[in-house]
Amino acid sequence: MDSWPVNWEALDALIIDFAKSENLIEDSSPPSSPSLTSSYHSRLIIRQIRWSLEVGNIDAAIDILRAHAPFVLEDHRLLFRLQKLKFIELLRKGTRDDRIFAIDYLRKSLAPCALNAYPEAYEEFKHVLLAFIYDKDDQTSPVANEWAEKRRYEIAGLVSSVLRAHFHAYNPIFSMALRYLMSIHKGFCLRQGLVLPISNLTERLLLEERDFPALPPESLYEAQVFDEVDIQALAHAVELTRQGAIDSLRFAKGDLFQAFQNEICRMRLDDAMLDELVREYCVYRGIVEPGMQTSSEPLKVNPPESGCCSSLDSSIDVDHSTAKHSNSETSALTDLSSMQGIDVELRFASEPTNNLEDCSPSGSHQSEISSLLRNRSKGAGERSKRKRWRGRHDDLDFISGVHFNRDGKQEVSATISKGVECTSAEDKYEIVLQMKELASRGMAAEVVEEISTLDPDFFVQNPVLLFQLKQVEFLKLVGLGDHSGALRVACSHLGPLAARDPNLLKPLKETLLSLLRPNEEALVTGLPLHALATSLQVAFGKRLGIEEPQLMRIMRATLHTHSEWFKLQMCKDRFESLLRIDSLKENNTPVLTSLATSKSNIDSCTLGSSQATISSTTGVSDDSSSTNQASSQDAICDENAILKVMEFLALPRADAIHLLAQYNGNAETVIQQIFA
Repeated sequence: MDSWPVNWEALDALIIDFAKSENLIEDSSPPSSPSLTSSYHSRLIIRQIRWSLEVGNIDAAIDILRAHAPFVLEDHRLLFRLQKLKFIELLRKGTRDDRIFAIDYLRKSLAPCALNAYPEAYEEFKHVLLAFIYDKDDQTSPVANEWAEKRRYEIAGLVSSVLRAHFHAYNPIFSMALRYLMSIHKGFCLRQGLVLPISNLTERLLLEERDFPALPPESLYEAQVFDEVDIQALAHAVELTRQGAIDSLRFAKGDLFQAFQNEICRMRLDDAMLDELVREYCVYRGIVEPGMQTSSEPLKVNPPESGCCSSLDSSIDVDHSTAKHSNSETSALTDLSSMQGIDVELRFASEPTNNLEDCSPSGSHQSEISSLLRNRSKGAGERSKRKRWRGRHDDLDFISGVHFNRDGKQEVSATISKGVECTSAEDKYEIVLQMKELASRGMAAEVVEEISTLDPDFFVQNPVLLFQLKQVEFLKLVGLGDHSGALRVACSHLGPLAARDPNLLKPLKETLLSLLRPNEEALVTGLPLHALATSLQVAFGKRLGIEEPQLMRIMRATLHTHSEWFKLQMCKDRFESLLRIDSLKENNTPVLTSLATSKSNIDSCTLGSSQATISSTTGVSDDSSSTNQASSQDAICDENAILKVMEFLALPRADAIHLLAQYNGNAETVIQQIFA
C-alpha cells in the first residue's frame, strides 16, 4: 500500500505565502517583495470589477476600468460587449425612464461602437434589438441568451482574464497548484473509472465553470509559429483544444509559462470553502491561533510602489458594510464588502465539542495534560509565534455562509462555534502541537515519555511510530558518542519491536550500521524529523479525538494522482517546478522508512481513512512496472511521432503512445489506420 508522502514543511510555506498574499492573516512582517502588495492590490480591483459586472452594475465597473485600466475601454471588442450588457441591464429594470435611456444609449454609444468592434459585432447589434420585443422571462425567445444572467458572468470572466494577464495579478502559487492538481485528479479518476471519497470534496472546491479566455490583441492575429511540444504540453495540462492552446500562446506572445498561468487562473475555486480549508489547516499545524479575530477598521489597500502596476496609482478605502446583490447604482470602490469572520471549529472525531472529554484515552489524564501545559515554558513561546486570522474582509458577497464538515454536509455558518470554548479541548490541542514540536526538534525520548504518561496504550497501538522515535533517540546517542546508551535503546526497544514485526528488521539493520559511521552532523541532518512529527501529530491527534484537516487529505490524494497521471503520459510534468509541486513531493527518508507494508496503525496516520483503499481499486501499476512499460514503449516511440499522432488525432499522450506501440512506432501508419 502506497504511503504517498507529502513534504508538509513545503506545504506550510506555500500556505503561509497564500495567506499573506490574500491578506488573510495579520502579519507585521514586511512582504517578501513589493510585488506581493501590488499583486494583491490588483486582484482586489479585479475582484470589485468582477462583482460589479456579476450584479449588473455596469456603470460601476466601467468607472473602475476608466480609473485603473483604461486600455480595456480602448479595445472596441471589449467595450462593445460591455455596452451591449449595459443596454440589456437598462431594459431589465423595466421602467419607462430606463427604456427611454436604453434607446438613447443605443443611438449614441452601442451603434457607433458596433461598427468598429469586430466583423460580427454589427450582426450582434441588430440581434440584440430583439430584446425590445421579447420579454426577459421568455425562455424560447431568440434573445434568451442575451437576457440570461449567465451573460454577466461570462463578461466578468472575460474582463478578469484580460486584467489578470495585463497586471500579472496571478493567484498565489498554492492556489494555482491546487487548481492544477485537482484538475488532473478529476481527469485521472474519469479515465480510470474511479470514484474516490475525496472526489466529492474536490468537485465542490473546483468549480465547473471557467473564465472566458482573454482576447489576443488584433496585432497578434497574424500567423505565428509555436513549437508543437509547447502547444501539446499546454493543451493537455489545462484541457484546451489545439487551437485554444495556440490562441493562449499567441496572447502570451509565445511565453509558455505565462500562457499556463493565464489558463490555470481561469479555473474557478469556491473561495469561501478554500479559505475555510486553509484556516483549518493553519490551526491544526499551529500556524494561526484557533480563535477568530476580526478587525473593525476599514481595509486600507496602499497604492503599489512606483514601477509596479503604475496604472493602479491610488489607494482603496474599503468600507466593511454589507453590499447587496441588486441592480442599484453603487459607488465603484466605497461599497467593497467585507467578509465577516467565519470561524472554523476544530474537527473532533464523531463527538460534539461539549463532550470532548469522552474522546480522551482516560478522563484521569486531564489534570496531567493541564499540568504539562503549565510547566512547559516553551509552549507559550510557540503560541506567541502564531498569526491571527483576519479573513477575507473585502469579499463578503462572494461568501456563501456555508460551513463544510467532514461528511460533505453543509452547516450554516451561524452555528459555528467561536473558538474552542472547552478547556479540555484546548489542552488536548496544545499538547498535540507541543508533541509535534518536540518531535521536529529530535527530542524523541521526551516525546515517548510524555505521551506514555498521558496515554499508556498509544504506542502499543502505534508500534511503528515508537520504533521511529527510538531510531531518532538511538542515532542521537551515537552522534554524541554514547554507544552503550544507544545499544541499550536498541536492546530495550528496537529489537523487541522488530521481533514482533518482521517489516522492521531491515530498518533495524540499517540503523545499527550507523555505529560504523558516527557523525553527529550527518545523522541529525539526515533524519526526516518533520515528516515523523507530522505522522505523530496525526496519530496522536486522532487518539485524542482531533481529526486531521481535509486539506491534508486533498493534497495526499491529488499529489498521488499527479504522479500516476504522468506515469500514464510517460513524460515529466513541465509545470511542476513552476507550481512547486516537485518540492511538495520531496521526501528525504534515508533512515526512517515509511514502512507502508506494515500492518500497523501507521497506515491510518500516513494515508488518512478516506484514502486507504485507493491502491486496491485503481489498478495502477507500481513504480517498477510503470518504469519498465515506459522504457519499452519509449524505445519504439520517437518523440516526433508521438507529437504527430497527438496533433493529427487530437489524442492524449498516453493514447498516442499506446497506438504507436501497436504499429511499431510508425505515425503515418497509425493515422492511415484511423482514417481507413
